[in-house]
Amino acid sequence: MSLKKFPTLIAIVSLVGLTACQDKAEPVAGTPMPIIQNDQLRYPAGHPQLPLLVSTPATAAKAIAIELPARLVWNEEKTQRIYPAFAGRVTHITADVGQSVGAGQVLAQLASPEFGAAQADTSRAVADATLARQALQRQRELFEAGVVARKDLEQAEADAARTQAEVARAQARTSLYGSASGVNQQLGLRSDIRGVVVERNLNPGQEVRPDGTGPAMFVVSDPSTLWVQIDAQEADVGDLRPGVKVGLVVPTLSDQKFEATVQAVTDQIDPTTRTIKIRATVSNPKRLLKNEMLAKVRYERKVGSGLEVPATAVFLRGNQHYVFVQSQAGVFEPRDVTVSYEGPKQVLLSSGLKDGEQVVSQNGLLLARELRIAQEAAHAATQAKP
Repeated sequence: MSLKKFPTLIAIVSLVGLTACQDKAEPVAGTPMPIIQNDQLRYPAGHPQLPLLVSTPATAAKAIAIELPARLVWNEEKTQRIYPAFAGRVTHITADVGQSVGAGQVLAQLASPEFGAAQADTSRAVADATLARQALQRQRELFEAGVVARKDLEQAEADAARTQAEVARAQARTSLYGSASGVNQQLGLRSDIRGVVVERNLNPGQEVRPDGTGPAMFVVSDPSTLWVQIDAQEADVGDLRPGVKVGLVVPTLSDQKFEATVQAVTDQIDPTTRTIKIRATVSNPKRLLKNEMLAKVRYERKVGSGLEVPATAVFLRGNQHYVFVQSQAGVFEPRDVTVSYEGPKQVLLSSGLKDGEQVVSQNGLLLARELRIAQEAAHAATQAKP
């Protein structure tokens, strides 16, 4: 490149740099911040945060809806868990899950040598009792003939009574499991109640033990009624007394309405969850409700007079509750209130608000942050004045 062209290039570069400096954009004014005036936070009209601050009116309430977690379980008064009384091997299964069974029906058969030994004990006791009766008869005849003494007759009578008692004991044991006499080693697992097989935990050929450490071989229950296990707070005990009816809401059956009746209340608090266990019953004729379903129990608690606001509207500063009241468009004021009941969704206030006043129910934390920033800015401006 010729040296004569360097002044021209330098001039072009200088001209481009000057143009770039002249085209720099003017600074844009930022969004005006809210200000503090008479302990109120005031937003300028059209502020972008105003649509986020949703307000809800405080409403008078004499009762508040209480919602408690609950769980559905089998009605234990109509449920039987069947375990084997003797060790054995499963030879035949006659009932399955979902099948209706009657009282005394055999659900499965076991081949059990232990049960065979019990049957043999019964047969041996019967034989001993027969022999003792015959011996007693001979002793009576001999006593009447004057051949034996009275003490020999009394001993024979005692032996006969003892063997008869042993027969009664042995027969009671074997007849309890379906065999009063005979030795066949066949042990039947029977249902003592009428209901539905809701659980089966055995297979053909399985060896079972009577230790009771594992699950029940069968669970038979009447699913037309279920228990409702309610986790209540201490304040709920006064309302949920035996006989009280409550609503039952199941999320998967939201279009169905169920009503449960409180049956029993425990006298202790669970040390882990700090809740009180309450049991209710619910009718289930269509069998829509299932064991281990999660649900919610709802009832209304009488609270006298007060104002109800959403739980998201109430904040805690130290030990003092407060809300943000919207007195007019863009004007918000923090107000101390007294809480008489605090629920997961609704809070009842006994003082600090009037019926119909608007409280901020959404994005209140944003408002609290803006209030703190405005207070700090106002304090700094005050300190800067001479």
